[in-house]
Amino acid sequence: MTLRNLNLLKVGLRAVFYLLLSILLLVGFLGFATAETELFGQSLAEKAAEAETQKTTVVSGKEGWLFFAPELRHLSVGQFWGDAAKRVSRASSPEFADPLPAILDFKAQLDKAGIELIFVPIPAKAAIYPEMISEHRNSTIRSDTYHQKFYDILRDHGVNVLDLTPLFLKNQFTDAGPVYCKQDTHWSGQGCVLAAEAIAKALGTPPWLKEIPKRNIETETRTAEITGDLWRELGDQNLQKEQLRLTYIKEGVGTSWRASPVLLLGDSHSLVFHAGTGMHAQGAGLPDHLAHQLGFPVDVVAVRGSGATPSRLNLYRRRDNMKGKRVVVWCLSVREFTEGQGWRLVPIIRIKK
Repeated sequence: MTLRNLNLLKVGLRAVFYLLLSILLLVGFLGFATAETELFGQSLAEKAAEAETQKTTVVSGKEGWLFFAPELRHLSVGQFWGDAAKRVSRASSPEFADPLPAILDFKAQLDKAGIELIFVPIPAKAAIYPEMISEHRNSTIRSDTYHQKFYDILRDHGVNVLDLTPLFLKNQFTDAGPVYCKQDTHWSGQGCVLAAEAIAKALGTPPWLKEIPKRNIETETRTAEITGDLWRELGDQNLQKEQLRLTYIKEGVGTSWRASPVLLLGDSHSLVFHAGTGMHAQGAGLPDHLAHQLGFPVDVVAVRGSGATPSRLNLYRRRDNMKGKRVVVWCLSVREFTEGQGWRLVPIIRIKK
């Protein structure tokens, strides 16, 4: 064997060695990540069960962070669609346990009417700040494995899923503040801003959007003290209330516009910092920042409760066949997959034959 061939052989063997080493490291990392995910889920299940025993919905975490017990339970149950749905869901009836048929049915109705659906599941606070609730997790690895699988199934059926988790993990701690309230079940003002920017980007620049008159909208950022729903439930008067930076939209442009081509559908995440009266503020929520991004107000159909069935029932009661709508942004907490009232099929659109 010549010296040149010998050197080539050494290079080849070295490459094979590093490839095998990389594979072993990857397998070890995946095994570690899986084990960490399982331990994380178990710890959340225990905390949620303990809270239920104590008849509270609040679980205290680290550094003053408070978490919603039903949301922790949801993150711990594993697969929540298909045959597993009836086992893990707390829906009022087993037939409404599986979220998949309802989401696909709603999309099919919108498709027939020529309306686009953007489905925006809001990540659980503990999935973005796992280190604040469990010693078995850090935020460098996504813990919501089953959410990712479910979103892939939806995408395979043609649903445009906007997964905010990577964006929120990237912006956990910035000068603008956290993306979730420490003492409330909802996202923070910064979370609203990031979500609005992501939704506007997902919407893109369809031709019809250029036809809508735009307005120059100014903003103003102020610090506000909030009385978080988890803070109230905890009942610890010695715990100082949370201070948040909120960016307010001037001119009241965030007010719901019934004739808007863009409909924002969902739960109280679309009302917090927008609706006032128990929602902490007005003019600084998701509808407001979405209006800021688009240049015109959106139509808002949101409820202070489950964004799954009740919000669509409110849409059904309009009986207008979604006339004039181009896009529906369905934005709701991921805990609705198992912790809400269930997922009924609701005939929103009745196209005349």
